Amino acid sequence: MKKIAVASDNKTVCGHFGHCESFEIFETEGGKILAEQSVANPGHKPGFLPNYLNEAGVHVIISGGMGGGAVQIFEEHGIEVVLGAKGNSKAVVQAYLDGTLEAGGSVCREHNH
Repeated sequence: MKKIAVASDNKTVCGHFGHCESFEIFETEGGKILAEQSVANPGHKPGFLPNYLNEAGVHVIISGGMGGGAVQIFEEHGIEVVLGAKGNSKAVVQAYLDGTLEAGGSVCREHNH
């Protein structure tokens, strides 16, 4: 079983991880989505969300973009980071599972907080 989280706004991949309205969390196995839940973003504080999602048992995080600090924390937890994704959250997860997801995003260097 693999848990995949998608930083989402209205079930669509969000351009910036920390500012998403929710995380769509998909439980997957054998290339299929078995379950899906939506979890409201508990708040954007430096370093908090990667640890929060790690505690939720997430193995992969998919987002449009993400800051370098968050990427580093995810990697320290052994969580795969996929950036540059666009579109419907569930469709993006299925494309990831199928090996057809076109992502190629880079780490966000600009923060307008």
